[in-house]
Amino acid sequence: MQFLFSDCTLDPERRELTRAAQSVGVGPQVFDLLLYLIQNRDHVVSKDRIIEAVWGGRIVSESTLTSHINAVRKAIGDSGEKQHLVRTLPRKGFRFVGDVTEAQVAEQIANEAIHPTTNVSRPAPLLPSRPSIAILPFQNLSGDPEQAYFADGVVEEIITALSRVRWLFVIARNSSFTYQDRTVDLKQVGQELGVGYVLEGSLRKASDRIRITGQLVEASTGVHLWAERFEGRLEDIFKLQDEIAASVAGAIAPQVELAEIERAKNKPTASLNAYDCYLRGIAHMHRGTQEAIEEALSLFQRSIELDPDFAAGHAMAAWSYFWRKINGWTDDRAREIAEGERLARRAVELGRDDAVALTRGGHALAHLTGDLNSGIALLDRAVFLNPNLASAWFLGGFLRIWHGECEDAIEHFERAMRLSPVDPELYRMQAGIAMAHLFAGRIGTASTWAERSYSNLPSFLMVVALIAATRALNGRQEDARRAIEELRRLDPGLRISNIRDWLPISRPEHLSIFADGLRKAGLAE
Repeated sequence: MQFLFSDCTLDPERRELTRAAQSVGVGPQVFDLLLYLIQNRDHVVSKDRIIEAVWGGRIVSESTLTSHINAVRKAIGDSGEKQHLVRTLPRKGFRFVGDVTEAQVAEQIANEAIHPTTNVSRPAPLLPSRPSIAILPFQNLSGDPEQAYFADGVVEEIITALSRVRWLFVIARNSSFTYQDRTVDLKQVGQELGVGYVLEGSLRKASDRIRITGQLVEASTGVHLWAERFEGRLEDIFKLQDEIAASVAGAIAPQVELAEIERAKNKPTASLNAYDCYLRGIAHMHRGTQEAIEEALSLFQRSIELDPDFAAGHAMAAWSYFWRKINGWTDDRAREIAEGERLARRAVELGRDDAVALTRGGHALAHLTGDLNSGIALLDRAVFLNPNLASAWFLGGFLRIWHGECEDAIEHFERAMRLSPVDPELYRMQAGIAMAHLFAGRIGTASTWAERSYSNLPSFLMVVALIAATRALNGRQEDARRAIEELRRLDPGLRISNIRDWLPISRPEHLSIFADGLRKAGLAE
């Protein structure tokens, strides 16, 4: 389907705008804004609805919206003074007022001529600009109609939990439940609801136990991305309901993100938008190496150029600077710390209600400035906004380590690993647990966790230091010496005297035990 108006043609499938038969280059959000105005031309659309549709509900400044409206007008030959095509209605919103003709493309006309049909249905909704999911009513396989309410309750809780993930578009309960007691084709469901992913499941009751199964399916292909089974006793049915919902939500969000990363990696670079650059950056960031982080930082910076108000893009760029600092990879330490701090502050300013932005931006800010209390407050807000975000739990755990709250930190890491047991950042969680146990005086346990982390990412400077310190404290001097040699190779400038410049350890006794281990291993003063 193409939209013809004035001397312009807008092709949503090819994402092309032509004017007077000449291609017009526009940014991805300008294109999405124009398309949204045209599709909703029969009524006025408010600023809030535009922001939800085009920016996925992220916080967008008035000036950004105005500049994008002006860009739309310029692209189609309109202006704020003339308003022949896009009209501003003060205190109400905007409306596309030009005459629009909907035209089928030649291939579609040819197909319909060959395969005529008399069925007329409403057009399928376009996929949102962010990942989208529908959670269908779970099947009640227990043979007990009374248990249907429990299955419905689980689904409603999952919908609510996933709705807290700001980058995820979740279909409302009323739309999902229209498929109750129906045998459905998941590809058709995806088309009808305009979503990329569908979660389906079933419930079975036996005696005093209940079993819930869930499967995540990519709607366009029918490919199963994830499946899990959850069981529990009926003694506390509502607590079980909450636990199942939290477990499913915690597992689904990372799976959708990984699927979206793969989609972005396979997309031609010429057609990338801010979110695609962000996803590609995430894929590199998970690898954790110096080269991967450099590539990730470049992609996050590109995402900010494409969308200056992209809070998560700012946060991940700031976090990349943090990762460079903690691994001794900075080219100009003072400049990079200042730039990371600037990006982190902008991230938490733009993303006051964005759990991802608060998590990465807040953690980077605390680490780069040493303000642990403010960082912990930002991470706690991220957990409040999205209790199922594993990164908020484990990065909050790190800040608690540096603040001296070892046992609380370990609980945070364990919660993160329960939420995302096969997380690409599992080595970071393992490293955090190792450091917490070291500070708590449990040297053997700390060594075990550090070795696990090292096997996943040998270039993680903090983990190599942990291995050297714990081996020396355990009396394994030769093994500790080899670790120190590796540490010197990774960061020749690291000394006992500058540990506090590297890690924001607040308690003298914790700094002392770490320094003592590194000193015994052979690190210079």
